[in-house]
Amino acid sequence: MRELVILGSASQVPTRHRNHNGYLLRWDDDVILFDPGEGTQRQMLFAGLAVTPIRRICITHFHGDHSLGLPGILQRISLDKVQHPVTVHYPGAGQEFYDRLRHATSYWDNAEIVASPIEGASFSAETPAGRLTALPLRHSLPTYGYRLDEPPARRMIPERLAEHGLAGPAVGALQRDGRFGDVTLDQVSVERPGQSFAFIMDTGLTDTVYRLAEGVDLLVIESTFLTEDAEMAAMVGHLTAAQAASVARESGVRKLVLTHFSQRYADPQRFLDEAAAEFPGEIVIAEDLMRVPVPARRPATVEK
Repeated sequence: MRELVILGSASQVPTRHRNHNGYLLRWDDDVILFDPGEGTQRQMLFAGLAVTPIRRICITHFHGDHSLGLPGILQRISLDKVQHPVTVHYPGAGQEFYDRLRHATSYWDNAEIVASPIEGASFSAETPAGRLTALPLRHSLPTYGYRLDEPPARRMIPERLAEHGLAGPAVGALQRDGRFGDVTLDQVSVERPGQSFAFIMDTGLTDTVYRLAEGVDLLVIESTFLTEDAEMAAMVGHLTAAQAASVARESGVRKLVLTHFSQRYADPQRFLDEAAAEFPGEIVIAEDLMRVPVPARRPATVEK
């Protein structure tokens, strides 16, 4: 199963209907938690989710609405005696904040939490789900956006296998070694594109926003403001719904999830209307506890 569970969709100030940030990406057996804000543990309870499957936590920056839930999540991981290591990625420039959150209170710390601070202009790590990349954004303190890319695979073409008389163990050997006798893998298969996901929170428009979003299947991006407040958005390092949607359009995104809404706007339809004028694809206005499927894989193209 590949889906995003939205645990919170507010910005700095939560509302009666929107918790602080929290986004859990289920990617087959790999589970990644992004930006656990205050109350994330309780939101997971409402969503029917346990901390046990979480293998990675990604923090974009150390503003409270993106990280104050981290202590509770880490303590719960210890309480539940999670057996596998849990890696935490975060801006290395905020090490003092991570250290405080990591041991915010006294508790029996018996989990393996692996600190993975991000430094410099880029970061990447190979994970069971694919390559995780982080690039710097433009905000009031060091901030990174994340991107996950599944590597491409090969889809076997039965007709071409039959033409070469290949079946059973021979097909397995071909997939493993890249060739079987005179037959190469390219002759009887096509590349199957991998799926991709990007997570972009508090930022002004910058080249790295487009690099993170380029061609992804599912883009989760902040749209704190509406265009009527674009001047304020630029001043504090945030995006409007129209800007987020134009990033999605220019980057060839397939599905767009808008989130991180300012409490000053009562009607979420306004975000949808503004974004739809810029982006012709599928738009999701995030709501707490909503589940958003990753779009179906792009089909492999078979050359005639």
